[in-house]
Amino acid sequence: MSRMSIPPLSLPPAVSRTAQVAEWFAREIRAGRLRSGEKLPTEQELIARFQVSRTVIREAMASLRSEGLVVSRQGSGVFVADHGTSRAFRIVSEEMRSLVEVLNVLQLRLAVETEAAGLAAEKRTAEDLAQMRHWLDAIDASIAAGESAVEADFAFHRAISSATRNPYFERFMHFLGPVIIPRQSVRPEAETPGQRRHYLEQVQVEHRRLYDAIESGDPAASRLRLREHLEAGQERYRKMVGRHQE
Repeated sequence: MSRMSIPPLSLPPAVSRTAQVAEWFAREIRAGRLRSGEKLPTEQELIARFQVSRTVIREAMASLRSEGLVVSRQGSGVFVADHGTSRAFRIVSEEMRSLVEVLNVLQLRLAVETEAAGLAAEKRTAEDLAQMRHWLDAIDASIAAGESAVEADFAFHRAISSATRNPYFERFMHFLGPVIIPRQSVRPEAETPGQRRHYLEQVQVEHRRLYDAIESGDPAASRLRLREHLEAGQERYRKMVGRHQE
């Protein structure tokens, strides 16, 4: 069986590398350019060709496995699955170019993450809280460096889903991927670096209020803080929709 050829890729830092790698393979598989049963390159080869870390490759492969697009065979490697039999639900970055779609995804997140926040307040452990604090600190560092903090933001929300002790919440968040953080896909055209930093600092205030509610073990307050956080995001992007329609 012939080995596939992948050109070296340099991925832009503003977009999740994990999502980009997973989407590249998903497109190639669905287009039939990668055939059922074809063996993927080794982890080390993928790291070199995509110029990313081992974590990025492993998380991308996990995402593809969750969609049924690839299968792992112990001792043999990772292979393209029989992808003609099923199509899994997934939100991909191409669908998030529309402001209306951003609002739709935020509405979906409200339905799922509000309950996750309440369960996390009831069941979180000291380790869960430490993970949340770690990602909050990572967001602070990204803001200070003038970055978008997309991956740390997503990781913070995944830490909350993990704290529910219900593995389906975390799997669902992992399945959706960092693309659900809308600022990596849609950005105001005339936004200055100062305005963007102010917005991210406000988002971080909302994150820390949410963390405080979960840490205090208050399910009702945690649901409220999560709802406030995502509704604030909806309002920001709703205003953007209005400006584009003028």
